[in-house]
Amino acid sequence: MSRLGATSVDGVVAGVDEVGRGCWFGPVFAGAVILPEAAHTVLAAAGLTDSKKLTARRRAQLVPLIQNQADAWALGQASAREIDRFGIRAATERAMVRALQRLAGPAPSLVLVDGVLPLRLWSGHQRTVVRGDSQHLEIAAASVLAKEARDALLTRLALHYPAYGLERHAGYGTAVHRRALLELGPTPLHRRSFLSKVLSP
Repeated sequence: MSRLGATSVDGVVAGVDEVGRGCWFGPVFAGAVILPEAAHTVLAAAGLTDSKKLTARRRAQLVPLIQNQADAWALGQASAREIDRFGIRAATERAMVRALQRLAGPAPSLVLVDGVLPLRLWSGHQRTVVRGDSQHLEIAAASVLAKEARDALLTRLALHYPAYGLERHAGYGTAVHRRALLELGPTPLHRRSFLSKVLSP
């Protein structure tokens, strides 16, 4: 994996990715990462790739390595309430821009955005990359950090809402999750806009 077209860009390149977009519960998370050139070899050798292709144990092992190797990294999130109010795309963009704005140092000269949808709230230069977490280590690193942070939050929230099985499905739509919703109703952290079909008779 390498930075696609990096030789044509002068300045700082950041990768940004989100996790939890399709969940029924909790916030959507985003990570943003800036890597120095030397970090690419180290992280590639460590097996960094799309977070969905990594085991939970491997992701956890990569987190401190990414944080130590990165020139800058940051996280952002948008709440279930924001998702319900603005829609999932706008909320996801808010999470991504918040992560980018929290990066230490100067604003990136180029932002590599995973997927096909540009960040409408970001005024700087950007490039969307389909399957970007398999092509750019910056995006893959952002994906891993966001995934691990969100999973850790869901594990903590599972202690407050033990009947929903959050520690097992991380808020995604499973049979266990649907059963709990039908029996107990949604919590304040559920995305109501996602549940109309789930809770219909």
